[in-house]
Amino acid sequence: MPELPEVETLRRALEPKVRGRIIAAVRVHDTRLRRRVDAARLRRFLTGRSIRRLERRGKYLLFRLAGDVSLVVHLGMSGTLRIRREIDDLDRHEHVRILLRDRNEVRYHDPRRFGMVHVLQDDRLDGHPNFRNLGIEPLTPALTPEYLDRTAGHRRAPVKNVLLDQHVLAGLGNIYACESLYRARIHPKRQARRLSIAAWSRLEGAVRQVLTEAIRARGTTLRDHEDGCGRPGGYADMLSVYGRLGEACPRCRGTIRCIRLAGRSTYYCGRCQH
Repeated sequence: MPELPEVETLRRALEPKVRGRIIAAVRVHDTRLRRRVDAARLRRFLTGRSIRRLERRGKYLLFRLAGDVSLVVHLGMSGTLRIRREIDDLDRHEHVRILLRDRNEVRYHDPRRFGMVHVLQDDRLDGHPNFRNLGIEPLTPALTPEYLDRTAGHRRAPVKNVLLDQHVLAGLGNIYACESLYRARIHPKRQARRLSIAAWSRLEGAVRQVLTEAIRARGTTLRDHEDGCGRPGGYADMLSVYGRLGEACPRCRGTIRCIRLAGRSTYYCGRCQH
């Protein structure tokens, strides 16, 4: 599933190509996504509006439009947005086409259909169920060791589960939670309430470093991710533990192990993560 670095990578690739462009039309070819696409609503609210800018909130991409309206896209497990020319053939997995007046199109492509494409008025955005309980952005000054301790330091849950809780940190997912815990030398099963402020400090720094490096590498491509220009992410070659079951730890030469936490495969070093 695309996580914060993949969505941010897509935002950075798309914004120069769509900012200031006017939406000429909307075509919906398949409404079957996690939340059924309301084709009539998309056409009514998008047609004729200009795209002011692109933003990211957690794992959501927001097309901020003139008239205080936002097109909200969640990529689900396999979704991506692609810039195509109007004359290009339609792919069988392209659900929504946003036609721009410059003859380019933004196409939402999603083979597994777990994503979402819908429109919200800006004054209702913060109160919408998708956004009202989202936690802080982990690459902002709001992320501090004190915030983590205050928000999660009383919880009995494994610290890995806390990192995946979108009410705590918006956008952090399984790959980067594993990598951050490895970087901070913290065992993923350790109870959050057992972490000292020093441990939270290591973890806060690790989260920032891992996400920053992943964005610089255009995210991680394991199966479907591309950056909007058709390029895969390069962070897969930089992963220390994720997907490396049985391999030697690059830090201490211990063995990389895998357990299930919060329903997700969780990779860690059995020797140097405590």
